[in-house]
Amino acid sequence: MDKFKAIIDNKEIETTSYLDIMDPTTGEVYGQVSALNAEEIDLAFKAAKSAQKDWEKLGVEKRTELLIKWRDLMLENEEDLATTMMHEIAKAYKDCLTEIRRTAEYIDLTIAEYNDMEVLTFDKNSKGVTEDIHAEYKRIAKGVGVAISPFNYPVNLTVSKLAPGLLTGNTFVYKPATQGSIVGIKITKLAVEAGIPAGVLNVVTGRGRDIGDVIVTNPLIDFISFTGSVPVGRRLMEISSSKDLVLELGGKDAAILLDDHNLEAIAKDIVAGAYSYSGQRCTAIKRVITTNSIADKLTPFLKDEVSKLSVGLPSENPIITPMIDMKSADFVTDLINDATSKGATLVYGGTRDKNLLTPTLLDNVTVDMNVAWEEPFGPVLPIIRIETVEEMIKVANKSNFGLQTTVYSRDIDKAYSVAEQLEVGTVNINRRTQRGPDVLPFLGVKDSGFGVQGIKETIISTTRYRGIIIKK
Repeated sequence: MDKFKAIIDNKEIETTSYLDIMDPTTGEVYGQVSALNAEEIDLAFKAAKSAQKDWEKLGVEKRTELLIKWRDLMLENEEDLATTMMHEIAKAYKDCLTEIRRTAEYIDLTIAEYNDMEVLTFDKNSKGVTEDIHAEYKRIAKGVGVAISPFNYPVNLTVSKLAPGLLTGNTFVYKPATQGSIVGIKITKLAVEAGIPAGVLNVVTGRGRDIGDVIVTNPLIDFISFTGSVPVGRRLMEISSSKDLVLELGGKDAAILLDDHNLEAIAKDIVAGAYSYSGQRCTAIKRVITTNSIADKLTPFLKDEVSKLSVGLPSENPIITPMIDMKSADFVTDLINDATSKGATLVYGGTRDKNLLTPTLLDNVTVDMNVAWEEPFGPVLPIIRIETVEEMIKVANKSNFGLQTTVYSRDIDKAYSVAEQLEVGTVNINRRTQRGPDVLPFLGVKDSGFGVQGIKETIISTTRYRGIIIKK
């Protein structure tokens, strides 16, 4: 049994307690990670605090050089990292490779974005300035950050938090999701190998319910970036010692069809958006909202596309793989059973083998069914039939989530008008809901999040202005 130890101050931590990491595909233990206690976690914060000023003073050129080395090492070790991810989170191997390569690109884009950011300057010729001065406002590091990442993108959604903050001179205590801890430790080891100094990046592991409160209440924290569930996000907002929070939570992203143009292509787009990685994505399409007449035409196309989805083991590179655990599979099954018991039509799927669910399509879903409102985070898509655009908007907005929505229509002006009425962070028109391109801002409202991500936005959220004004 391989044991993977937490890394604090560039040293592996000897602990007396370890946590089993299960392989969702086999149900067997894949490896073990350190289960740290409060005292050990405090050491991580002290290391990060101690290292921060020297890391910032090192200069952006040297920090850039070290991040590039880290990127190169991730690419050199992509097969091992992808294999680890595949076993930890049951994601198709090819998608694990894609995630690592996208992460490398994210580092490149971060460096380019930071280099393009200008220092704000003002003088007597500036609007509103009457004094004879020269003023400069430069973004500097906030200090010690906490990065808490989810299971579904354990490399990309970690590095997207770390790279901008590290580049700008911050240090981190990083807590990976339980499923994703091994690959989290591995990428931290690669950072150490790249030459990132001791204390700059510390990875702490253990079950969130055991150590989560300890991590987010440490007095040395300057900012927190969290991706995960709504209940944990709410808890974090209540108890966190930092008021500088960026939270990426859940979604109930809708696909709204306003007319029946090009339904075959739209069905392909919806299915790709709804079912990839078994729907375990915050930006997955989680409900279709349209009229009876359009639904009658659309549903056969959707059924045809869903029936083509490959189902199997992650090593076989299917679209549908086992869900992260049995509890998650049970939750999705309960949503399906609730809907069919209340009159929803099971168009396709509805079966399971342990935590491997067949992709499921439900029609005639009504607003009294749980699947109309709950985020399944699994391979199920409900079709809700509503006759007026006004009511479609009302139902879309009634959700407690507000991440993304997509609007399909040949009439762009009409689609744009609907988009302006939707209470979400981003509306896509004639393209499925999705994260990216990474240079775009990424945000949610209501229970979908707090703050803004994206490369430039994360640079901003991990820094503050320092102004220097010189009187001439």
